[in-house]
Amino acid sequence: MSLELENVVKLAHDGLTSSLPGWAAAAIEYVLVGVLLLALYCVLALILIFLERKICARFQCRLGPNRVGPWGSLQLIADMVKILLKEIVKISKSDKLLYYVAIFLAIIGSFCTFGALQFGKGLACIDFNVGIFYILAISSLGVIGILLAGWSSNNKYTLIGAMRSGAQLISYELSAGISILTMVILAGSLNISDIINGQENAWFIFQAPLPALIAFIIYLIAGHAETNRGPFDLPEAESELTAGYHTEYSGIQYGFFYLAEYLNMFIIAGVATTVFLGGWQPFHIHADWASGFNHVMDYIPSYIWFLGKAFSLVLLSLWVRWTFPRLRIDQLLHLEWKILMPISLLNMLVMAVWVLIF
Repeated sequence: MSLELENVVKLAHDGLTSSLPGWAAAAIEYVLVGVLLLALYCVLALILIFLERKICARFQCRLGPNRVGPWGSLQLIADMVKILLKEIVKISKSDKLLYYVAIFLAIIGSFCTFGALQFGKGLACIDFNVGIFYILAISSLGVIGILLAGWSSNNKYTLIGAMRSGAQLISYELSAGISILTMVILAGSLNISDIINGQENAWFIFQAPLPALIAFIIYLIAGHAETNRGPFDLPEAESELTAGYHTEYSGIQYGFFYLAEYLNMFIIAGVATTVFLGGWQPFHIHADWASGFNHVMDYIPSYIWFLGKAFSLVLLSLWVRWTFPRLRIDQLLHLEWKILMPISLLNMLVMAVWVLIF
């Protein structure tokens, strides 16, 4: 039996459909997929937190977590238990409805976008003909959650953080969206499976080297800004705004924002992997002498390819965060509206001409 997880998925599906009515099998599959996706969501967040702590420590010549568990690996479990048990402080003069709705909008937008990623061959929760449009649309829910959190908390620091975040995220979403649409022109489809299958022979970054590379760089910059990570962390600038838009949240409520922020970093890397780096497709060299190399690449499971590429981009994001100082708000908006936006629009035109010619 192949080591690929899609075989396990197929066996489970066949077993359920052969022994249960169609509606019952479908209901069980929906529940199982939701639970597994939620578990993966939480596990990846813990891995990313541990990874950042260790990498941050390396950049600052420290050891990072090293007391609880081997290499400090159980420190994350301790922190998770602590945040679950912490008291939730009630804010007396907040808009309670919007205050609680903001939390769920932030986590739902992140979770639904996460569910659209294809982690391997046959490992996709949803796959329909407008998958890229769905990702661009559903990921925007997080912005609404942030704005509501800042407004409803009735705190000047949270309001300033929300205003900064709204200006930043809405601005950089344009460049990120245009960069993705540039690759949609090359793929000729909004379907995520079609985009990945179109990179079977060569990843898109190699199929149109000049416009694809420019779109890739712009997307990484804009996506990094969308995650509110340094040097684009103005919405959460601790030295200015205490904790920014989620200053008034505590306990598990704060934990939801924390969880969504880290998973958004992985989602940005996952979308970049899907659109630019072939998704779960292995790296191939199309030459007669490279058949043995290609066979070895095919032996590596598809989900390893996807996670390897995505975590490589996450490491790049962490490297940027702990290298560059925070930008001012005028510098941040100047970078988007006067540099990235014109270049991304011109690059989309170049890609259209490239597709027509080649």
